[in-house]
Amino acid sequence: MKILAATLLLAAFAVRAEPQTLRFYGYAYDLQSGKYLYTEVYRENVQNGRWISGHTSYYDAGGHRLGEKTLSFAADPYVPLYDLSLPSAGYAEGITEVGAGQVRLFKQTAEKGRQDGSVPRVAGMAADSGFHSLLYDHMAELAAGQALKFRFAVAGQLDSYSFRARKIGDVRFEGRPAIQLKVEPDSLLRYLVGPLLLTYDPLTKQLLEYRGISNVINPATGKPYNARIAYYSKVPDDAPKNLPPLD
Repeated sequence: MKILAATLLLAAFAVRAEPQTLRFYGYAYDLQSGKYLYTEVYRENVQNGRWISGHTSYYDAGGHRLGEKTLSFAADPYVPLYDLSLPSAGYAEGITEVGAGQVRLFKQTAEKGRQDGSVPRVAGMAADSGFHSLLYDHMAELAAGQALKFRFAVAGQLDSYSFRARKIGDVRFEGRPAIQLKVEPDSLLRYLVGPLLLTYDPLTKQLLEYRGISNVINPATGKPYNARIAYYSKVPDDAPKNLPPLD
């Protein structure tokens, strides 16, 4: 399943009326081998404590640009309008409309061209990186051990699925206490699709690490990488020496 690796750094900051822009990196590694894969460069716009829009660029380990994603939460706090374009892989996907009763999706591949579809818009729905905002708003319940169920729209499949999130343990990240959440299909589909494992600071609600299916496609297989994406406070030693500039 093509699930956008949502990689939002939801930082703790004072709630202000004027927009703020957060700029940061995500460092992506192969989930099995630990090999450095690519760098994510983020520019996220936040207002009144809400993520309102953003832009992400993707660069391989050699510094070559792979693609980009733009998104906006103008229509829904958890279902963004977005466009992901990976020219190097001949792939694109996104959400073009968030209407009163439906969400319109598309995907485009070199083999099949553009395909459009729609899914019903229901209460508690999330899509793409919007599921991070949903988890953010329910972090206290999740940290306390409560499960969260939601509908997840997946543009890469032109469909939506029942998902659930729950805390699976207390961990540490860069020496600080953190919690790990498991996000997976709330159906038999979980036996076919691997879970997402997300590490958060329970106090600031900051995303610290993501493990699971990635946005970026492995050119050797034509399928998305399974990656570990870490949001370190300092550039790791094994990151490329010449990181792309923060947008």
